[in-house]
Amino acid sequence: MLESFLPLVKFALSEDIGTGDVTTLNTVPTNVGARAVVMAREAGVVSGLEIAQMTFREVDPALKWKPTSADGQEVEAGVALAQISGSAASIMTAERTALNFLMRMCGVATTTRRYVEAVAGTGARILDTRKTTPGLRFLEKYAVQCGGGVNHRLALWDMYLVKDNHIRAARGLTSAIDRIQRTRRDLLLEVEVESMEQLHEALRPEVDRILIDNQTPAAVHRAVIEVDRWCKSNAPDHGRVRSDARRWPEIEVSGGITLENVRAYAETGVDYVSVGALTHSAPALNLSLEIEEVG
Repeated sequence: MLESFLPLVKFALSEDIGTGDVTTLNTVPTNVGARAVVMAREAGVVSGLEIAQMTFREVDPALKWKPTSADGQEVEAGVALAQISGSAASIMTAERTALNFLMRMCGVATTTRRYVEAVAGTGARILDTRKTTPGLRFLEKYAVQCGGGVNHRLALWDMYLVKDNHIRAARGLTSAIDRIQRTRRDLLLEVEVESMEQLHEALRPEVDRILIDNQTPAAVHRAVIEVDRWCKSNAPDHGRVRSDARRWPEIEVSGGITLENVRAYAETGVDYVSVGALTHSAPALNLSLEIEEVG
């Protein structure tokens, strides 16, 4: 799986190195060895150690990489995430690209962990979205998992998600669902609703998840009550139901979710809270590479 990211690593390195690291090439003798550590400059959650290792390895296969932490682990400022030894020049040439991957992924994992902790005990799960950095989606979604979040659909091909524009283009919610049913594949079907009227229209056995978008916590709670009322007299008759599901269809809420209000939404009884900020607004975790010994 990781090897599939090698083209991305090669491109990122070519972007940074270009025709050569002129500073390192002209200041550091090729026979100088070093030992360095990747250091956390602030507290956070680790993610991306393997992609960083791949980056160093691509620059110089002789470099030795020793992780001193693990993906998903919380670390404090001043803690070393990994140790690298070998050619000092190779370490410095690979440094920035490796750190860029690592800082980005640790930032996503750290932001996700904050949201997960904010809803602890409510039964709601934190979901990511497709609002990811082009080319880095699978790495960022892995980082969400490291932070304790859950991946929503990976892309357009692995889940049906009928949103407002689909509904308009299909000339109605019912029409959109009916069209999917004609050629339905074995994929989950989620439908976005923006009113109680649309919610009642979406409550069909074919629908696996209801997405309540841009509503207040009070409105979301009313929708949860309506869905639970419908579920009492409409048991699912298919095998798509998760074994630990509280209801079917499940309920997701999105739109304007922040750390300040996420718990209020989670306490409405929803199953999922999707947060675009996990990936589109996560600040990079402050990391650095420090050479500890030169030999």
